[in-house]
Amino acid sequence: MRSNRLAISDRAKVVLAWSIAFILGHSLIGCDRSAKRPIDSGAQVAESAEPVKTSEQRSLYVSAPSSTETIAIGLDADLTSASAQAGEAIRRGLVLAIEQVNRRGGLLGKDVELVLRDHRGNPIRGVDNIRELASYKNLVAIVGGIHTPVALEELAVIHELKVPYLGPWAAGTPLVSNGYDPNFVFRVSVRDEYAGEFLVDRVIDEGWERIGIILEQTGWGRSNEEAIIRALQNRGLEPVALEWFHWGDTGITSKLQRLIDADLEVVLLISNPLEGASVVTAMARQSEEFRLPIRSHWGIAAGNFPDLVGESLRQVDLQLIQTHSFLRDDLTGREESFVNAYCEMFDDAQSARDIFSPVGTAHAYELVGMLSQAIEDCQSTDRLQVRDALEDLKAYEGLIRFYEQPFPADHHDALSFDDLSMAKFDESGVLVPIAQKESDLDR
Repeated sequence: MRSNRLAISDRAKVVLAWSIAFILGHSLIGCDRSAKRPIDSGAQVAESAEPVKTSEQRSLYVSAPSSTETIAIGLDADLTSASAQAGEAIRRGLVLAIEQVNRRGGLLGKDVELVLRDHRGNPIRGVDNIRELASYKNLVAIVGGIHTPVALEELAVIHELKVPYLGPWAAGTPLVSNGYDPNFVFRVSVRDEYAGEFLVDRVIDEGWERIGIILEQTGWGRSNEEAIIRALQNRGLEPVALEWFHWGDTGITSKLQRLIDADLEVVLLISNPLEGASVVTAMARQSEEFRLPIRSHWGIAAGNFPDLVGESLRQVDLQLIQTHSFLRDDLTGREESFVNAYCEMFDDAQSARDIFSPVGTAHAYELVGMLSQAIEDCQSTDRLQVRDALEDLKAYEGLIRFYEQPFPADHHDALSFDDLSMAKFDESGVLVPIAQKESDLDR
């Protein structure tokens, strides 16, 4: 049994640090920054959305479509609260894709614009946002944010109003496997069913079998608990210890201590940035002899996590799931063009290292492309026809990869187990990919 060596976490310091915006990296892919493309939506600025400080896009925070002659896409996400960085990453992917669509002449001869609603991680606010966005007759689809609990609460109204819902982040398995027929939810993101199996595979490949889990007590946490335990049982294993926490939980330190006292080899973490930072900071305060490696779902990448943990990031062996990185050595021409467009569009980006929460941006960009092709295929913005056209999409060449059929009728998850990989934060706080072993590539 391990001795009790865990220091009390400095929660106040974590909460204070949480206000820092995000880490800026160093150059990798150069971008021509001699000119910025102006964006003018012509619409009023939404009063509730304030996270963007760069000059080039305040006009894109629109509270309503500027005209009935446009095609509107809604974004319902956390834009000002705990996961605002993820919401902004998603918004940036949408802005880039919409701007490219409009430069090509729009869709069906009409300009596309983005209408934003900020749910701030609150499910009740999210439901109200869906109702309000769906009330706009020219709105064709709604893009969601990071929070599985919010999206799960919204499912009933999404299907009541029959509005296509596009998921670029929230990973809960029941969000897509929701029992509705027809199903209006389409996702380009992680699916927890795959994430649990992937994490278990990784830790077993690293030689560990005494596995503990610490996870948030939400629909997302429960989705991961089911997936991880099933994956362990399929390999003849059980978690040695399991601990739950709530959002804003101040007792995470004692819960982590119980995991450490269980004589584990590795901890699996299912958390968003704030609580995840408490776990990692507390682990870093453990003496090196008792400091355990952490393998995490990607929720901690939804905010300014490196700022929250500070020097603790260098003291803990931490890796997390990702689906895409623009810091690989083998970027395609399409990806390089995307990075250049990102840097030209956003004042705070000099290179691919400055694309924060990159999966949110990449997935959102991908979804607009798929939605655009579906609209062109059915030659309509009628939501029922667009939903059917999304299911019927064939041979889509995306930013992340080529899709033979992104959303077959019985499986609206475009990404699979094979799209998952591991990443880590480097010394500058930038997420960098971890090279996979040959055995993983051949799986």
